[in-house]
Amino acid sequence: MLMPKRVKRRKQFRGNMAGKAMRGNTISNGEFGLVATEPCWIKSNQIEAARIALTRYTKRGGKTWIKIFPDKPVTSKPAGTRMGSGKGALEFWVAVVKPGRVLYEIAGVAEADAREALRLAANKLPCKCKIVSKAELDAIVKEGGVAR
Repeated sequence: MLMPKRVKRRKQFRGNMAGKAMRGNTISNGEFGLVATEPCWIKSNQIEAARIALTRYTKRGGKTWIKIFPDKPVTSKPAGTRMGSGKGALEFWVAVVKPGRVLYEIAGVAEADAREALRLAANKLPCKCKIVSKAELDAIVKEGGVAR
């Protein structure tokens, strides 16, 4: 599973996911991409499950890029524990995703195969996603909008 090698602080505040993605909202490497259309936290095991679905369908052909990394620790307290006595222990790592963020990119395969592989990957993720080509996304970003 993906996680940082080391962090400055062990526990973080929850934060908020308001607004649209200002960074990582263009397809920089591949030909097709998977774009988030709603805000969410994506766990490291969900990122890995989507990656496996993507590479299995393409039979390891072409090239894929993962554009998100889980660098936010999420804590939780055990069930049946009373209130108080500090913050809970670290449970898992998440990547904070805002609408318009490109999650995965793929290149070197036919369009139909790329779209099907990205559809299978999107089914593994907790947020609604849209499959776009580089040309489509460039036109949307040029207009000043976010891929929806």
